[in-house]
Amino acid sequence: MGETSGRGVPGEGLAKGLAVTLRTMTRRSTTQQYPDVAPELPPRSRGVIALLAENCTVCMLCARECPDWCIYIDSHKEEVAVPGAARPRQRNVLDRFDIDFSLCMYCGICVEVCPFDALYWSPEFEYAEYDIKDLLHDKDHLGEWMATVPPPPAHDRNGEPAKEEATAARKAAAPAAPAGPAARPTPARIRPEPGPAARPAPEPPADGSPTDPGAAP
Repeated sequence: MGETSGRGVPGEGLAKGLAVTLRTMTRRSTTQQYPDVAPELPPRSRGVIALLAENCTVCMLCARECPDWCIYIDSHKEEVAVPGAARPRQRNVLDRFDIDFSLCMYCGICVEVCPFDALYWSPEFEYAEYDIKDLLHDKDHLGEWMATVPPPPAHDRNGEPAKEEATAARKAAAPAAPAGPAARPTPARIRPEPGPAARPAPEPPADGSPTDPGAAP
């Protein structure tokens, strides 16, 4: 009989809701009139993926790691003559790099795993199409989005420095190693003083008697 139902005072929630409404009515609206006013998006917004084809080495990491299999890459090999080399080398040439944004779920795995910084996030998102087939963007179209990629944000002063910066600072602080092995000073040789000439050991007699006259017979 002493238990309560757990409900609050009747009308308490209504009073709180009306208080929030009254406070909001006195504030100025911050609604942006899109598309007349472009929205201010953060620099790391996931709008569209841009491609810098010059950095792509056709390593296929992005296509293998994509959970939606929406990246299609084709390439061919060509020989490059290297001066002084015994034989020409081969390199991969990118022929096709397509991303099907009708399948992409914007997870960003392809951007993270790219070892040569060939993929970037662009905040642009206005690429809607009337036909779903037109959402397959080729490498030329993806390359055009590179102009909209914002510069990277400044590093936090209170954060940890990048590995490259830490390595460069450590090398600069280390003392310069000598060009060759350090020349050690040659110690002065001490010539021994001349002493009495060593006497030759006496030869034992033929009869086998001891040579020392004080020795016991």
